[in-house]
Amino acid sequence: MAAKIKRVDYFYATIDDRPGQWARILAEFKKAKVNLLAVTAFPTLTGKTQIDFFPKDTEKFKAAAGTAGLILTGPKRGFLVQGGDRAGALVDIHRQLADAGINVTAANGSTAGSGRFGYVFWVKPENFERAAQILGAK
Repeated sequence: MAAKIKRVDYFYATIDDRPGQWARILAEFKKAKVNLLAVTAFPTLTGKTQIDFFPKDTEKFKAAAGTAGLILTGPKRGFLVQGGDRAGALVDIHRQLADAGINVTAANGSTAGSGRFGYVFWVKPENFERAAQILGAK
């Protein structure tokens, strides 16, 4: 099964890196029935964490994020890849971008069980449209 590649908007917020922050934010999203296509987080400054959110419904997400007290940056653009899990599933994507001189600046992925995987990645804004065309991203 060929991987499907979609253009997606994402937002990021910086939060205090302390116990309970994730639970508080996710509880607000649950209450508002916010569905996230992907989420990734990493430490930034001492005591801070950056969370990148890829929401399914941007408006619902922004409302819930406001209720949770998040200060959002975005929307920014990235790509979501979903497909059948197999060895080398991402090689063709990266090869096409490399051949076009486009660098992947960040990425995150995981298997999803039942033989599936999900992967998000970013390119520089000035390369986004060209990357989308090369990859046939919807």
